[in-house]
Amino acid sequence: MRFISWNIDSLNAALTGTSDRALKTRALLTKIAEMDADFLAIQETKLPEAGMNKKQKEALTSLFPDYQCAFISSRPPARKGYAGVMLLYKDDGIKISCPDIGAPEPMDQEGRILTAENEHFFFTCVYTPNAGEELKRLPERQIWDEKFRDYLTGLSQEKPVIVCGDFNVAHEEIDLKNPAQNHHSAGFTDEERQGFTELLDAGFIDSFRQLYPEMQGAYTWWSQRIRTSKINNAGWRIDYFLLSRSLEKSLKASGMVDSGERQDHAPIYLEMEGAFF
Repeated sequence: MRFISWNIDSLNAALTGTSDRALKTRALLTKIAEMDADFLAIQETKLPEAGMNKKQKEALTSLFPDYQCAFISSRPPARKGYAGVMLLYKDDGIKISCPDIGAPEPMDQEGRILTAENEHFFFTCVYTPNAGEELKRLPERQIWDEKFRDYLTGLSQEKPVIVCGDFNVAHEEIDLKNPAQNHHSAGFTDEERQGFTELLDAGFIDSFRQLYPEMQGAYTWWSQRIRTSKINNAGWRIDYFLLSRSLEKSLKASGMVDSGERQDHAPIYLEMEGAFF
């Protein structure tokens, strides 16, 4: 069974945009469609609360005709057209939930979590809040990490969990190009890294590091603000597939989808095999 996750940074641009960046994004979305995943998790859709318009729906359906779609967008008091996540899936027996985890307002209203449930496992898509410029949102982010960990451990008491998305943290120094320069940057503070450590300690494994514990230069995000970030591979690994430890033996593959010249996030993939998959 194949899973794909991608912070797309505007689904509207990917589906109907005409800029050079939008065309690169659409080409990558087409590449993902050809990979024929069982589940596709998308973060940062930036859709309005009502969802896609007719043109966008038609474009998405043309790319993914065999999939069902679930989404959640930001709602008041959160900023309009902010964050948002979506799940595309083939299984008719899927149940979808959009939990509020008790995070500081308005994080729960920003459209950051969707969970799909089938007979054997939960599959959760998350877009974790950024700590923000000058770390203004770091205290709220720490509470988010705690609440999200509690949410996942609650699910794991019922059945195994696969969780993916943009976690907005590079866990270890190996997970970014320039760790020494970024210890006080959003996404690499001690507090955020500790929050991720505590999530793993709660019963989860980082699927990529499980397979490639010492691989360097493997990143999922390159800054758009720095024109040479992708050329120089000055990136961060902040997108993950995490698994309940009970699923470790079913892990077959985990990695990044080549995003070519496009900067920002690259899609990531997970392949599982075994009785559940």
